[in-house]
Amino acid sequence: MDKKYTIKDIAELAGVSKGTVDRVLHRRGKVSPKALAQVEKILKDIDYQPNPIARNLKNNKVYRICVLMPDPKEDAYWTPAVQGIKDAAKEFKPFGVLVDRFYYGPYNRSSFLEKSREALQSSPDVLLMAPLFQKEALAVFTECQEKNVLVALFNNFINAFNSENFIGQDLYQSGRVAASLIDKLIDPAATAAIVHLDEEAHMKLKENGFKAYFNEKKNSPKIETFSLRTSDKQMLTKTATDLLKGNPKISAVFITNSKAYVFIKAIEELCKDITIVGYDLLDENIEFLKNGCIDFLIHQKPKRQAYLGVGYLAEHFLFGKPIPSQNLLPIDVITPENVKYYLD
Repeated sequence: MDKKYTIKDIAELAGVSKGTVDRVLHRRGKVSPKALAQVEKILKDIDYQPNPIARNLKNNKVYRICVLMPDPKEDAYWTPAVQGIKDAAKEFKPFGVLVDRFYYGPYNRSSFLEKSREALQSSPDVLLMAPLFQKEALAVFTECQEKNVLVALFNNFINAFNSENFIGQDLYQSGRVAASLIDKLIDPAATAAIVHLDEEAHMKLKENGFKAYFNEKKNSPKIETFSLRTSDKQMLTKTATDLLKGNPKISAVFITNSKAYVFIKAIEELCKDITIVGYDLLDENIEFLKNGCIDFLIHQKPKRQAYLGVGYLAEHFLFGKPIPSQNLLPIDVITPENVKYYLD
């Protein structure tokens, strides 16, 4: 059986004082080459593994993780992510890991920059962010490099961050999954619409995956892409209704974010004869899934993404574990029959 060795045990085996062993283990103070060699030999023989948590607690070491993400009060999609962050923060707080959240307006680029500055002013060890704005995110990334602050991403992938740590879904592949679902339900002579509501950079990856799927098939529907804003409900209703009435061959719509329910409310009764695929388990999306207005939802697991984002970083600091360069979560397809198994 493995034995738990104390500093006293190691000192006796190496023939040195406990103080010498302590200096070797903590890399402090002077130790003669002979004593160092004796202690290191014993450490190797017993396969000594330091306890980083105990060391952190003894040294009062605190690691600070700042999370920069959209405000859940402005976009309900992010509410589960907040809970995931809270769960991870509670789990690792006793070991000296502190997690602070900074919310920015999901439609406000200046808010993103303002909140990123607030986060960096708190001198974090790492900035975990869900970036909606590519240009501004790159500016923040550059500032983090200058300040020697580690950067990790969750939920939204930005191509320019190829070398950085990312936790989320393969957005391109999720677009292909959406196309595969629609392909099974509509006639090849029909038209499929891709609808971006409040378009963001990451939606293009989903669009590309969707189009690539059909480009590889001999007989495929015509693909039309539309970008709509949701801030003006009256204008959205008119635009969405005109879109469908002006394109009567549209028999399927792929909504590239969590706002499928917004589109359905805008088109009202027109949704009954249209296949709709969207994203995320928002309450209103689930309601429309159950009543048949939405055919499928792709679950992006925002709570899991955020929890893992904090957890991987905490374990990196506490245990020296490498942070996965990319952790792509499974792409789950939700139907009325299985949705209850995904609800907390």
